[in-house]
Amino acid sequence: MEIIPQLIANSLIAGSIYAILTFGFNLTYATAKFIDMGFGVLTAIGGYSVFFVSKMLGAPLWLGAFAGILLSGFVSFLAYTFFYKLLRARKASSAVLLIASLGVLTALQAMIAIFFTSQFQTLSGLLPANPVFEFGGASFTAVQLALFAVAVLLFAALAILLKYTLFGKAVTAISDDEEVAQIVGIHTSRIMGQVFFLSGVIGGVAGILIGLDTGIEPIMGLSWLLAAVIAAIVGGIGNIHAGIAGAYLLAFAENFGIWKISGEWKSAIAFAVLLIFLVWRPRGLFPR
Repeated sequence: MEIIPQLIANSLIAGSIYAILTFGFNLTYATAKFIDMGFGVLTAIGGYSVFFVSKMLGAPLWLGAFAGILLSGFVSFLAYTFFYKLLRARKASSAVLLIASLGVLTALQAMIAIFFTSQFQTLSGLLPANPVFEFGGASFTAVQLALFAVAVLLFAALAILLKYTLFGKAVTAISDDEEVAQIVGIHTSRIMGQVFFLSGVIGGVAGILIGLDTGIEPIMGLSWLLAAVIAAIVGGIGNIHAGIAGAYLLAFAENFGIWKISGEWKSAIAFAVLLIFLVWRPRGLFPR
């Protein structure tokens, strides 16, 4: 039974990453109403920006992180401006938008692999130290504790942004009914551009945290994206806050599911959770 505290710890850490990603994914889905596969590659952009700026060029870690966050947001904004916005203006279906976003994902992954090779890279050397802490029978590294803290602060900041600002009210209005939002004077196209930028920033933050904790590779975004999509469906796809509950539920299911079996079953368990919800509760735990 000594392993249970560690399983809980692992679930909290994985759930925090899933939740950050699900929050970013749900932002774009709630407003643009399509599954943005390109969101996945933003994690790699964030991670590789730190790798290039701070590891290859030798700049401070904070500067690499700042560059990664901004670049991820900017790339997401450009993808919306030059692809998704034009397709939506032509009344393209969600399937067409999904395929276009898959093209963005594939192209950017290939570019990253060309520039940095497809080898797995680590960012751990950028930290002066990464001590291990013991708490309640579980072990956490300093990076993992920071990851959990960043997740909590990010959720709080975004909750305040969405509830108490004009931008947040506009996002809510668009997610409820885009046509009505336009009628009442909301510049929906501009707000969506800002949403995609914010979503990209969130993806970049997640990628940097993942890189510091485990490492980076060009195709890392796809697996993390799938986890975010599953968590979003479990929580209630399009419900920006409910995805957090889905993320932690998925993480606990994965980590406790492999308690007595090989860790290679983790992906199978995630898809089993997805199938269960698609069959018996397709609208998720907290449907919109």
